[in-house]
Amino acid sequence: MNRRIPRIVMLCGDGTSSRFLYNALATEAEILAVVIERKPSPRAMIRHRVRRLGWPTVIGQLAFIVFNRLLARLQRRRFDELILRYGLQATPPPPGITHQVDSVNTAAVRRLLRKLDPDAVVVNGTRILSRAVIDCIQRPFINTHAGITPRYRGVHGGYWALVHDDIENCGVTVHLVDAGVDTGGVLYQQRIRIEDSDGFNTYPLHQLAAGIPLMKQALRDVLDGSLVSHDGVAPSGQWYHPTLGQYLRYRFSRSVK
Repeated sequence: MNRRIPRIVMLCGDGTSSRFLYNALATEAEILAVVIERKPSPRAMIRHRVRRLGWPTVIGQLAFIVFNRLLARLQRRRFDELILRYGLQATPPPPGITHQVDSVNTAAVRRLLRKLDPDAVVVNGTRILSRAVIDCIQRPFINTHAGITPRYRGVHGGYWALVHDDIENCGVTVHLVDAGVDTGGVLYQQRIRIEDSDGFNTYPLHQLAAGIPLMKQALRDVLDGSLVSHDGVAPSGQWYHPTLGQYLRYRFSRSVK
């Protein structure tokens, strides 16, 4: 007797990690649709960050984003090595199941989810989901987060763990999605092993590669009716992009690349 595979919908940001995750899951799940959220306009993102963090921090973050273009080129060889090591594939999903949207929090997305009624919804790299989307079907929404939650919520959780010499909590979390920022119940967590040749742009590849088997297991749990969440690693904290000053300070004082 053949084992049933999970039927899923993916809600994704428009990035390479979403394509890596799609190809990894396509061998073990029936992917009914891939909803790809277009990136918000830079102006809207800056306004949002300024309201939350203030101009001095945002200017520093923008300076780091520009600097990271050079950093990414310097770390490109290692990046490509890890793609080969982990067998990650960046082939885009077929056009027939791909839906481009400005936001995953639209009525059209809710209608699609209700129509397809998947076993689970896999989330990767989108904006925070609204309660209306999460509640539109009685199915689990599951996210792979590049950090150990709730200690390293937000972005660049592996990097910030290394900055704080918290190597035992440098890892990845697969968790249920709620309306908060990476605050949903933890399903699985895995620590990663960083090597000397790694840096800011390669930590997430280790995290994604470690998270893919955890996501596959979580989807099997959905079918088995054994999906159980638990508390993660305290204390809870939300982290943001480093400023250029922070990155340079930690690079030379703590050797975090």
